Amino acid sequence: MTFALFDRPAEEPSRFVGFAGNRIDRQAENRSETALADALSDPRLSVLILQGGRLYLKMNGAGPDCRFSASEATGLKAKLQHAVLLGHGANGPVIAAPGGLEPEDLPAAIKAIDLRSLNSQGLLGPEDIGAVGQGASLLAWNANCRFCGRCGAATEARIGGYKCVCTGCGAQHFPRTDPVVIMLTVTQERCLMGRSPHFVPGMFSTLAGFVEPGETIEDAVRRETLEESGVRVGRVAYHASQPWPFPHSLMIGCFGEAMNEDLTPDFTELEACRWFTRDEVRSMIAGTHPDGLIVPPDAAIANHLIRAWVDS
Repeated sequence: MTFALFDRPAEEPSRFVGFAGNRIDRQAENRSETALADALSDPRLSVLILQGGRLYLKMNGAGPDCRFSASEATGLKAKLQHAVLLGHGANGPVIAAPGGLEPEDLPAAIKAIDLRSLNSQGLLGPEDIGAVGQGASLLAWNANCRFCGRCGAATEARIGGYKCVCTGCGAQHFPRTDPVVIMLTVTQERCLMGRSPHFVPGMFSTLAGFVEPGETIEDAVRRETLEESGVRVGRVAYHASQPWPFPHSLMIGCFGEAMNEDLTPDFTELEACRWFTRDEVRSMIAGTHPDGLIVPPDAAIANHLIRAWVDS
């Protein structure tokens, strides 16, 4: 049966962005108080080890490997008592645990690589980097939920790290995901991009901002674009999303229809903001722009929004 409502490309655009290839069976309906202990006792267990925004990797002839056995993780002083359960992969349960060694203290065959480099350099396959994103987000939330936001008492992790229960008032806390709109505002022949001070030299990207309470995705796109550039947005179209573990966001990629082209940028947020023609963006993608301007790397959802507009 065919529905025009679901007329989409054969492969969802979200499948091609970084951190989106996770294929772990989360088994959310089966999480129990013994789920993590059961996983730790399973000889097939795989452990992802993260510490200080970095992932431990075994560097060997077959390529980087992010999955450790329980004994390997213990040898690297992983804090298995603070681990979170990601679910079950093809070869058994998978958990993520905080690391206990600084990068300079790791054995020679083990490297600690920051997550942004993992995402941009393609050091891991889509399924592994997706699992890493899940683990990083869940570990970050657990680290930030050690005390109750209602009464201030200590909390205890339950059901494999997917719930924290207050030891004082009994309040239950659940993992959060922060929605962020990331949008390419366009006319027929030009797109709007900005540059933040922390970008690498020459990079321009789409605008972005957090969705506020009581706000729709569409209205967040309109508000953020107007605040940062002075451009009013009419129609909004969703394109793709990207899990973003910094620390636990969901990037919601959209296109916005520009209603005016005069700019009044917010230079407290942006270093620069301007319109680009299609041909100019093509040269930025190809790395041939005469001024050395570039777009974000392939694994970023901003890159996919930009390419989709150029090819439209």
